[in-house]
Amino acid sequence: MTPFLVPLDADALRAADIPAPWSYGFSDRVRFGEIDVLGHVNNAAYLRWFENLRINYFQDYGLFDYATKPPKLVLRSLGLSFHREVKMNDPYILTGRTVEMRASSFTMNYGVWVNGQLTTTGDAVIVSLNNDNSKRPLTDDLKNSLRDRDGAVQA
Repeated sequence: MTPFLVPLDADALRAADIPAPWSYGFSDRVRFGEIDVLGHVNNAAYLRWFENLRINYFQDYGLFDYATKPPKLVLRSLGLSFHREVKMNDPYILTGRTVEMRASSFTMNYGVWVNGQLTTTGDAVIVSLNNDNSKRPLTDDLKNSLRDRDGAVQA
């Protein structure tokens, strides 16, 4: 039996035929509540999947430093592109990575994979804000981490 909601590192992703540079992901399966009237995954389900991955990514990559006031990480924009349909009970792997950094924001890419096939892609721009909603610059430590882990580039 394949376990679900399992975090996957780069080695596990390669074993599942997911190519580099993807190095962060989760395995899961499609549930009934994620299906629409056409019998495939509803658009809103992908947004929830991406958000769940993003929050785990933030925690696992240490984007929050609770020793100081943590920044507000605000989702500025989100996009989806559908390449193949995903259906009920399909096992899938959800991947995410940061591809670009700016002074106070970064861009993430997402991928949904079924049997090694990329079915859906997405991207999001996340902005770091102070408590007064002014832009908060990304720290050098964070930039270095995103560059080392994901290959993110400075824009």
